[in-house]
Amino acid sequence: MQRILLETLEKKAAYLKKIPLKELIFNLIVLIFVVILLLLPTGFQENTYPDSMRAVVKVLEVNNDNVSKTVSFVFEGEQVCKVEILDGSFKGQQTFAHNRFMGRLEMDKSFVEGDKALAVIDYTDQNIRNVTMIDHYRINLESILIGIFAIFLILFARWTGAKALLSFLMTVLMIWKLLIPLLLKGWNPIIISLYFVVTATSIIIFMVGGLNRQSMAAVLGSLSGTLLTTILAIVFGHSFKIHGAVLPYSESLLYAGYAHLNLTQILIAVVFIASAGAVMDLAMDIAAAVHEVVENKPDITRAEAIISGLNVGRTVVGTMTTTLLFAYTGGYISLLMFFMAQGTPVVDIFNLKYVSMEIMHTIVGSFGLVAVAPFTALASGILLTKRPV
Repeated sequence: MQRILLETLEKKAAYLKKIPLKELIFNLIVLIFVVILLLLPTGFQENTYPDSMRAVVKVLEVNNDNVSKTVSFVFEGEQVCKVEILDGSFKGQQTFAHNRFMGRLEMDKSFVEGDKALAVIDYTDQNIRNVTMIDHYRINLESILIGIFAIFLILFARWTGAKALLSFLMTVLMIWKLLIPLLLKGWNPIIISLYFVVTATSIIIFMVGGLNRQSMAAVLGSLSGTLLTTILAIVFGHSFKIHGAVLPYSESLLYAGYAHLNLTQILIAVVFIASAGAVMDLAMDIAAAVHEVVENKPDITRAEAIISGLNVGRTVVGTMTTTLLFAYTGGYISLLMFFMAQGTPVVDIFNLKYVSMEIMHTIVGSFGLVAVAPFTALASGILLTKRPV
């Protein structure tokens, strides 16, 4: 067993020696950046009430005597649950928790005996005053799912998979610790979001692709597509006359004390943020394809390399635009079902601001995809070939 372990460690050490030093240093810098983001406070208070805490509880009994149905599937009233607190300073104690129904299916939740839930405990001098059920506890399942995905990715892609996970974590932290707090503070949404997309895209491509010309070509192509998407989002975002309040929870955000926010500019920023991933993916695909062509035919001319990139781009763009359509409209299937069930005319459907917003999302994002293909092919042909035409 010890010999097998030593052989495994020796193989890993030999594999790490093949990785360029500059790439290891770059990834170490990114790792340090991720740690800093983890420690960086958002500047916004996480718990509004000082004498309260969140805890996981287990439902022991359920009392539905005060629950009534308005229709067959909508409830009103209050569900009273006897619960056992599973963590925190009140761990092991049993008490009663309240679950109020608001008559809204998308917001209401119903508990049964044996469920685990996240609850807010209000207390005074270490005595429980009130317990409110928040929702079913899903963090454990989410952690398991993420863990399985991480293991599968590393087993399949090894070093590249580890870098992909690090870039994913970095992007999540940049969104939560930098982008969202700055937007809440009233910074210009378009400028801040553009800085975020440019920075995240560049770091991710250089991490996954390495510090080489292939990655540089992908970055240049990706940023060209993002820039075009940004310009089109600004132009058509104002021309469509769609208020940013169409975004989920945006109106609630205004009522929560953030009436100074420019929701329309945030909507415009959302358009090019949403397409940034697809643009980056397409740029990396084309750059990798041109790099493979050049590796197999070192004497290829720049013109031939560019043409090869364009041919790959034409093929991939055809499916990527449909990918955006699936991604943007998937969340609105129920809305479209409602329109059809009510017999709403197609003209009215396409003219509604919710649908118009998704159309703008899809078409503007597709413009970026179409633009990124020739730009990446051009950059790849110039950077990856060894001699001019």
